[in-house]
Amino acid sequence: MKNEIILITGASGCVGQYITSWLIENSNSELFLWVRDPKKITAINLENPRIKVLVGDLREPNKFKKELSEVNRVIHTATAWGDPKRAKEVNIVAVKNLFNLLNPSNIKQIIYFSTASVLDRNLNLLREAFTYGTEYIQTKAQCLTELEVHELSGKIIAVFPTLVFGGRIDGNSKFPTSYLTEGLRDAFNWIWLARWIKLFSRFHFIHAADIAFICGHLATSNFEPAKPFLKSKIKKLVLGQPHISIDTAIQTILKWKGMRKVPQIPLWTWFIELLIILLPIQITNWDRFSLRQRHFVHEPVTSPETFGGISYAKDLDQVLHNSGIKKS
Repeated sequence: MKNEIILITGASGCVGQYITSWLIENSNSELFLWVRDPKKITAINLENPRIKVLVGDLREPNKFKKELSEVNRVIHTATAWGDPKRAKEVNIVAVKNLFNLLNPSNIKQIIYFSTASVLDRNLNLLREAFTYGTEYIQTKAQCLTELEVHELSGKIIAVFPTLVFGGRIDGNSKFPTSYLTEGLRDAFNWIWLARWIKLFSRFHFIHAADIAFICGHLATSNFEPAKPFLKSKIKKLVLGQPHISIDTAIQTILKWKGMRKVPQIPLWTWFIELLIILLPIQITNWDRFSLRQRHFVHEPVTSPETFGGISYAKDLDQVLHNSGIKKS
């Protein structure tokens, strides 16, 4: 039997490289890696005979029309942000054009990457994502809405990563460092100030290695959710570990750095809003909405344990250790 062909877009990114590495080690699939700059791939041996590199812009899918017709599964991680025009072209138009070139008789599954920011607690689309969201959030919300009526919607699994860690800050990893992991430097630099503040917001996080396990499992099995999604043809999975509070995160970093606890000042939402009014602080409508929402939690969340696996980073201690941060 011929090995399946899996297309991975955004394969040079942090998550893309973790997923590719997992599939190389745990499957027999042939991999089409769609990238703009193959030199950014640091974790994968591109000489592997199971790999074919497609170099090009996602907005020009006709360049790989033949290859797309051969694909059996897609893991679509590529995305754009920052420029509203490019975000719309990449996050909406290019996605639909790509999916339209897939052969319906060949394609078995599409794993489409969105963001947990567009969902409420119960995995429904937030109305505010369309009105207040950044260009990235708005285009992700719009694309998901339009994919609901796509002819391949029944084959789509939309995954919604929460805060993503990945790579290391000490340079001792073959994988790229995620923006969040890179941000740990600042978190440790400012922990002396943050320890005086008590925040009550809760959030989820997940490591890119655990995203790779989940997507790898989905791409090498015939996944069916235990609970059907009655209002949607598209299956939805929020990727994350059990939620923690910002205060717990601060206390974990303090303990990791060997700093003592101090009396904390509760920073209530009303007080933050008062400071915004009194001080020359500019925030966007999405920032204001996020401030009032406070808790960024979802039910259910999916981790490797959902599929009988073991998480690479189950808690924040493991995240800090795996990120190459020395413990005091």
